Amino acid sequence: MNIKAPRGTKDVLPEESYKWHYLEEIIREITQLFGYKEIRTPVFEHTELFVRGVGDTTDIVQKEMYTFLDKGERSITLKPEGTAGAVRAYIENGLYGIAQPIKMYYLTPVFRYENPQAGRLREHHQFGVEVFGAKEPSVDAEIILLATKLFERLGLKGLELNINSIGCPKCRPSYHDALRGYLKGHLGDLCNTCITRYERNPLRILDCKNEKCGDVVDGAPIILDYLCEECSTHFKDLQSYLQSASIDYKINPLIVRGLDYYSKTVFEIISSGIGAQGTVCGGGRYDYLVKECGGPDTPGAGFGLGLERLLLALEGQGIEIPKTPGRDVFFITIGKNARDKAFELLNIMRSGGISADMDHVGRGVKAQFKYADKADVSWVCILGDDELSRNEVKVRSMADGKEETISQFDLLEYFKSKKER
Repeated sequence: MNIKAPRGTKDVLPEESYKWHYLEEIIREITQLFGYKEIRTPVFEHTELFVRGVGDTTDIVQKEMYTFLDKGERSITLKPEGTAGAVRAYIENGLYGIAQPIKMYYLTPVFRYENPQAGRLREHHQFGVEVFGAKEPSVDAEIILLATKLFERLGLKGLELNINSIGCPKCRPSYHDALRGYLKGHLGDLCNTCITRYERNPLRILDCKNEKCGDVVDGAPIILDYLCEECSTHFKDLQSYLQSASIDYKINPLIVRGLDYYSKTVFEIISSGIGAQGTVCGGGRYDYLVKECGGPDTPGAGFGLGLERLLLALEGQGIEIPKTPGRDVFFITIGKNARDKAFELLNIMRSGGISADMDHVGRGVKAQFKYADKADVSWVCILGDDELSRNEVKVRSMADGKEETISQFDLLEYFKSKKER
């Protein structure tokens, strides 16, 4: 029996789960501030959704998806990203029929079969936002602002926002022709994957991480020179919104993102110190994805960021996440009668909002004190035969060692008043 976790997966142990809770709580606060509501979609979908939505020329579809046949011989895929499932839910549930835009966010596991690297596992966790039904560049700026507000709240420094426009179906073909014309003389210098992309989707060559391919595209035509009037205006207006929000940015014409559904705006927020791929957040606009997946003609925009990579970025900058406070009260018991009474009292404490616990493994008195100390308990309540006979409890502060004797009937109010100070 193999009792090791599969390669590329990682347990989140009880002593570190507080970090995840902290991130998730802040994410929920920020999304609430911006008017986004949570959506939860299935962890698996029909494979066709990702082939059509993500794009059959992407590395995700060609190399990285966890795809299998279920017992009904249907092709099923574990979600490799969050947008396609949100689009499917938008269409299937008729959300296009209510007031637009629809603003949603998700916290979800995603699955990609790739070589595990810093902050990117085969099962990792993604926070993403999606906006459907809004075409204005103010939405592009808003989702970027939401991401930057999150990073500011977490205390991250030294982040760089890179933006680009990759045009639309009207202007992109002319750029494809220019790009193919340039690349034609460099095919021998491209990796095998990029050679296959040359005809089908040459734009994806700009996203290749192969060093030789990177050298080739350094001299390639720039897509911003080929934008139609609509896309050019959209990109200029986006920059105006970013400037009005005092968000610094850099125009990077090599950003195309790794998914086929993007149009117009694409962006990445980059941090150093988390491995070769320093992107902590990436997204953009996808005005044709809903229609491509069978829905009405609906504009969309969104981003995704990996929580593991975000935790690495925080660690790399020495930002400590505050630990969850320990239990308020721990009952130290001497004898069975004391244990029985402690069980009764700790449940009274819990019902009154005081976190309480007791020994459940039969430790001696000394060992109970050691456990309480390691468990970061604020107070211990000592119960023995003497205390039981007088309906009292001896309360000791773990901070300064001071002791008080309190009636069992007043114990709950005593701790409530302590916590209110």
